[in-house]
Amino acid sequence: MQRDPIDLRSAAVGRLFRRFLVPTVLGMLFSAVFILTDGIFVGRGIGSDALAAVNIAAPLFTLGTGLGLMFGMGGSVVASIHLAQGKPRIAAINITQAVVLPTLAVLLLSAATILSAQPLLGLLGTPHELLADARRYLVCFALFLAPLALFNILMFIVRLDGSPRFAMAANLVAAGLNILLDYLFIFVFGWGLPGAAIATGIGYIVGVAMMLRYMRRRSRTLRFVRLKLSSRSLRLAFRNLGYMAAIGFPALLSEAAISCLMVVGNHTFIRYVGKDGVAAFSVACYLFPIVFMVYNGILQSAQPIISYNYGAGLCGRGRKALRMALLTAFCCGLAVFGFTWLFGPRIAGLFLLPESAAYPIAVEGLRWFAAGYPFFGINVVAIGYFQSIERGRLATGLTVLRGIVLMAFCFLMLPRLLGVIGIWLAMPAAELLTTGLLGLLPRRITAP
Repeated sequence: MQRDPIDLRSAAVGRLFRRFLVPTVLGMLFSAVFILTDGIFVGRGIGSDALAAVNIAAPLFTLGTGLGLMFGMGGSVVASIHLAQGKPRIAAINITQAVVLPTLAVLLLSAATILSAQPLLGLLGTPHELLADARRYLVCFALFLAPLALFNILMFIVRLDGSPRFAMAANLVAAGLNILLDYLFIFVFGWGLPGAAIATGIGYIVGVAMMLRYMRRRSRTLRFVRLKLSSRSLRLAFRNLGYMAAIGFPALLSEAAISCLMVVGNHTFIRYVGKDGVAAFSVACYLFPIVFMVYNGILQSAQPIISYNYGAGLCGRGRKALRMALLTAFCCGLAVFGFTWLFGPRIAGLFLLPESAAYPIAVEGLRWFAAGYPFFGINVVAIGYFQSIERGRLATGLTVLRGIVLMAFCFLMLPRLLGVIGIWLAMPAAELLTTGLLGLLPRRITAP
């Protein structure tokens, strides 16, 4: 597949946005298949207890995804600005640093997770009857944390190089392989939860291999370079990584916010409903990252346009891309909200058998939970815009407020006021409050 000729500086913004949007969002939807397929095969092929066990262990894996998004976003923004300033060699160094050193760090995280699996699950409040299943899944999936992080980093780099269609193709191949292996490992070979984890891991490895081959043989603008190992070079490398991390940190926090949603929600459901409530909530927790991926795809469609033109001093073009992304995200949120209200029982039935105790809880709750999707889209895109124009502190503050502070507060207060419905409404309330705050921010704070 040839590199797409994309002129970020002078082509019409609307045309550029559409050029990135379709393959990027489709690529994110294919990535979402990783999550959705696992949920369907685990819930239907193993049972609701297994689905609950995966949901309890899942927050630990969002850290691998978050690190990939952090360095992918941060490295892409920095490299975009250097490309706009006519410094392709520095941009190449940036992307190489964003790949090599974070991958080594995630390998250490993977080893630490495997060695401390039991205590970690204890901290997450895992019920005794789910502990064995959760541990098996956690240990197997932890082996693939590095490919998971590298997959997300390379997605940003390949799109910045001007090949959003190739990034989509890598997603499609990886997702298709995951579906096939999920079926074989769970239904044919009977490997249970380890089979689901291994199937997903192999999919990520194949996707990574495709993009590394692209960068080596087909990339025209960005190429990996040999990093120097002198003390001065390493100091500069860590300084650059620190700057990338500061820009991309809200992306990691967004994943941490999903973890916060899962952990606090699981604890709340255990308290008010029991393990059937956790199984029902796990359906929402499978769907929530999928919706986030769509919004992230919309953001990533606008990010190269915003960052490049910000580096070139053409901020008006970046703001135009922002408006397009906000409108697209809000309309997608409304569509998902309506779809969930109309087809809630069928959605729950993909994961849970209708005769299970968790099924009616999920059917009722998913409709309330979906009310937050339109506001969630606005918040993801707006915070990502601040990252793209080097407003890292503002983006970080808003992410902490939205995904951790307000989320935890709403999970604490709303169930006391509204009962079980209040648990489902915690996320929508937190997102609505954040959207309101964004509208109150002074223009001088948010404008580049």
